[in-house]
Amino acid sequence: MIADPFSQILRLARAETLVTGGFTAGGPWAIRFPVPKTIKFFAVVKGGCWVILDGGAPIRFETGDVGLLSAPRAFVLASDPDVSPVDAMTLFSGVGRTTAQLGDGGDFAHIGGHVLLDPASGRLLADVLPPWIHVHGNLPAAVTFRWLLDRLVEERASDLPGAELASTQLAQLLFIQILRAHLAGRRGEGSGWLRALSDPRIAPALRLMHKDPARAWHLEDLAAACAMSRTTFAERFRTVAGVAPLAYLTQWRMRLAEQALRDEAGKSVASIARSIGYTSESAFSNAFKRETGKSPKSYRDCNARNRSFAELGGSDETRILSDGQVFET
Repeated sequence: MIADPFSQILRLARAETLVTGGFTAGGPWAIRFPVPKTIKFFAVVKGGCWVILDGGAPIRFETGDVGLLSAPRAFVLASDPDVSPVDAMTLFSGVGRTTAQLGDGGDFAHIGGHVLLDPASGRLLADVLPPWIHVHGNLPAAVTFRWLLDRLVEERASDLPGAELASTQLAQLLFIQILRAHLAGRRGEGSGWLRALSDPRIAPALRLMHKDPARAWHLEDLAAACAMSRTTFAERFRTVAGVAPLAYLTQWRMRLAEQALRDEAGKSVASIARSIGYTSESAFSNAFKRETGKSPKSYRDCNARNRSFAELGGSDETRILSDGQVFET
């Protein structure tokens, strides 16, 4: 089977997309949303509106447009930028309330939600996302977006068996489509693994490293897979991914090791080391500490304490990072 690095990274980050609500509006209207604590997405299902991010100029959204906000910035959605906004927290106040109507609700319809990431491994994705993505509904991918949005609206309005799960799966597909559309429209810009995954010239090397991370890959092997000389391949990879090929391999191995240390309590450090290509536990431990700042044992112990905290009554709204810091989600 051909390795799919993009899917592997999304699974590792435990990206979970949730539709949390929406509203309809008619006449003059405006809503101010607070700084999101997670990645925020929203889509225009009907009509059009202005989006004003704090510190930015108004952006026009039309039917089928989708926005993804990963920066900690409050924003306003409005029929006109000059309309004074109401506070979203007030508008949606009330136990279990996820929808609202402004005016007669006949001109505009919106649907929104969040993308949740694992507080540790999720940084792999969060750190490479741009602060703001605007996917226009007139792109070639618009047909897919329109279908997904229509199905989301239908599922949320229905009481059919499995509607909640269907909505979650559709929202997850919407998030993947947002990232795909972003990559398609930003070829040649920036660097990092997100750009690297969409670069056809180095994609064969990435697939090999993700398919068999334990193999002792050499630069010659990876360059040959991409039909390039060693020098050309190394330069291209560094330009696109932001790191050298073998440094990328080391980073991916460490992400896999972190996952195993968190989730496989019964697996020894030596076994984890062998599974990602290290012949000795000491070599792996040294590499892990260089990459993460912690020894494998310290990393595992810290995550075990986090789990114990949750089991002893830590709120679902509180998470602890691998360095022991607590933050509210």
